[in-house]
Amino acid sequence: MSIKNKLTLIMSGSLLLILLLYILLSFYTTQANLKKDSESKMLVAARQVAASVEQSQYSSDYVQRQIGEMLRMAAILAAKELPEDYHDIDNKELIRLSKEVGVTDISILVRTRDDVVVLKSSDPKELGMSTQDWGYWFTAFKQLFNMERVTVSKGMYMDKFWTGPFEYSTSNPGFIDKWGYYYDGKRNYMIDPFIRSDAVNQYAKMVSPEAVLEKTKQVNPQILEIACINPQTFGNSGMTENGYDSNNNKLLNRPIQYGTYTYGDLARDKQAVSQAVKTGANVVFATKVHGVKVLKSFIPMFKSDQSVYIISIVMDYKTISQVLNEQLMNYLAISAVLLIIVIMVSYILAGYIIRPIESMLIKVKDVSEGRFDTPLALNSKDEFGLLSSKINAMTRSLSDYTNQLKQAVEENKSVKDHLESIIQQTADAIHTVDWSGRVIQVNKAFEDLYGWTGNEVLGKPLNIVPDFLQEEESRKLIALRNGEQLPPTETLRLKKDGSLVEVSISTAPVRDEDGNILSFISVSRDMTERNKMDELLRRSEKLTTVGQLAAGVAHEIRNPLTTLRGFLQLQRENNRLSPLHNEIMLSELDRINLIVSEFLILAKPQAIQFQVKSIRNILSDVVSLLNSQAHLFGIEFKFEFEPKDYKVHCEENQMKQVFINIIKNAIEAMESGGIITIELFRLSREEIGITITDQGIGIPSDMMPKLGEPFFTSKENGTGLGLMISQGIIEGHKGMMEIFSKPGQGTRVDIVLPLAQETDIEDKGEEPSAD
Repeated sequence: MSIKNKLTLIMSGSLLLILLLYILLSFYTTQANLKKDSESKMLVAARQVAASVEQSQYSSDYVQRQIGEMLRMAAILAAKELPEDYHDIDNKELIRLSKEVGVTDISILVRTRDDVVVLKSSDPKELGMSTQDWGYWFTAFKQLFNMERVTVSKGMYMDKFWTGPFEYSTSNPGFIDKWGYYYDGKRNYMIDPFIRSDAVNQYAKMVSPEAVLEKTKQVNPQILEIACINPQTFGNSGMTENGYDSNNNKLLNRPIQYGTYTYGDLARDKQAVSQAVKTGANVVFATKVHGVKVLKSFIPMFKSDQSVYIISIVMDYKTISQVLNEQLMNYLAISAVLLIIVIMVSYILAGYIIRPIESMLIKVKDVSEGRFDTPLALNSKDEFGLLSSKINAMTRSLSDYTNQLKQAVEENKSVKDHLESIIQQTADAIHTVDWSGRVIQVNKAFEDLYGWTGNEVLGKPLNIVPDFLQEEESRKLIALRNGEQLPPTETLRLKKDGSLVEVSISTAPVRDEDGNILSFISVSRDMTERNKMDELLRRSEKLTTVGQLAAGVAHEIRNPLTTLRGFLQLQRENNRLSPLHNEIMLSELDRINLIVSEFLILAKPQAIQFQVKSIRNILSDVVSLLNSQAHLFGIEFKFEFEPKDYKVHCEENQMKQVFINIIKNAIEAMESGGIITIELFRLSREEIGITITDQGIGIPSDMMPKLGEPFFTSKENGTGLGLMISQGIIEGHKGMMEIFSKPGQGTRVDIVLPLAQETDIEDKGEEPSAD
């Protein structure tokens, strides 16, 4: 795409983005304003409904007051005619009396232990009715029977008389009745005159705000539904989806007091009603009911007695959507026209702007092709002129740098050829692999050592590691990738023909300028011949050691054999046995047997089985074994153990042999008694230390270098093999033993052993001890 087209695209795209942002902002602003306007309309409608409710309440209260006074007069007249005991009253008499006093019917209410019951009535349907679950009606009855003032807010109280509000009849639910209740304290019953007529029924319905609700919906077609909600019973368990509640079906307690409830979402509406009552503020939200998107509002209204009811108004969202769609289409049409105009103007302006750039592009093309001699001719004094002069300066610099680079490339090629020659001619096998293990480069020595040619392995994974070394090689590769430096290691590698070759291999990462690892280079050296020479040297050293041991054994055994020969010749000449000579000869034979036994241990170690053992317990067993001998010399043991019970992976009998040898040497070195100190402590995360210190005569400094040599000992009856055996056992347990001593100051033996790992403890079935 040309710069001209790009500039046109950028300018038109910028305008398009601005227009889209403007449209979105206008859309949401208009939507918010329309929603706010709809909320205002719903609030006005709610206030109209509230005013209608209050007006109908005033009218209803006035009519009810007039009817209530009439019922009180009828009750007083009836009281004059009726006996004081309800048992003496006949239902037929009540029929006659109700006609005389001008009411529909008269009922007689009698108080029982926990109820007020209709026992006599001119209406047979009223007989036997209980009033215990009538709520505030039952409260008013109890107060009248107690000759108290009725405190119920509903209805109207006069002296000894209370009349309830208009309400549906319990015995005849189709009618709205008006009742009066009179009790003068002289009789054992309450007189209940009531009026049930079409006139009362029609009036009670007429003063309800239903007509206002219908008129409001006619004036505002977008209003789909209006309902007056009783928050006390709305959403109860007995309420159905259409708002009917069989448990609360009276005028004053039904959930939907006026209006309809067909666009209901009971769970969400109940939450909204609760919020409106709690906060005293309007709750408005958009939702979808019966597939229609609507705007619902719940507006709290307060009566003069501070009680609250909720006006719910449901408005069709279609009105808002239509206005928004019309506005959106207008915005889109205007934006399309503006965009076309801007594209045309942008195209013309872009052609004028990019003329200098086209000249620069021609010059840049010449520079990219290596032509630096023709300068850019642009004489304008604006930014393009400045850029032109900078391009000419850059061209001159590039010409100089290009010449220098050509010279540097030739020098680098010479160095690369030299290094390549060195790599190819070196005797060590070199190969380089990338991060995934694919071969990048090999030299001739690699081909000679492993048998593969470069073409066979380049770009492929190299399989020169034997299967039994794969895990070890993986650990080394992970360490290299983590940036660790690994020393050269002797190992085995596979050749092309499947045979193994002994090599010393060194691997290092190759990094870029930022220090990131690009590849790994490995240098392999064939160790076959060298290892053969090392093996010959080791064998020679072993033969020398065997010769020394044999000479020592011969020397040690020759002396007791000479003694045995002398005594045997003497007994043959004297022709008699001497018990003293026999004891000496047996002693010399025991010494020969001891030397031969220890020599056999060195020559042929016994089969051992390593187990996880407590080093504290091993030391305790050895001390218990040697404790009696120590007491004979006046020696005590002092223990300095850390609280933790450390465990090691060892052969228990061999470890006991080491400690017995060391502690016996300490006992024999302390002729005047003293204290042998045994310390057990942790050196590091993986090692523990054991220190055995005596207060003996010590070891002369000239004898220290010879300790551990066979048949070198400072003891009269020693062989020198015990210390050698102990050192061999400690080394076999991957540990270390050192001896420190000064004449007259005692001797200290330090032993370091590796701690058993947790996995070893679990495998052996032992539990690690607590601290």
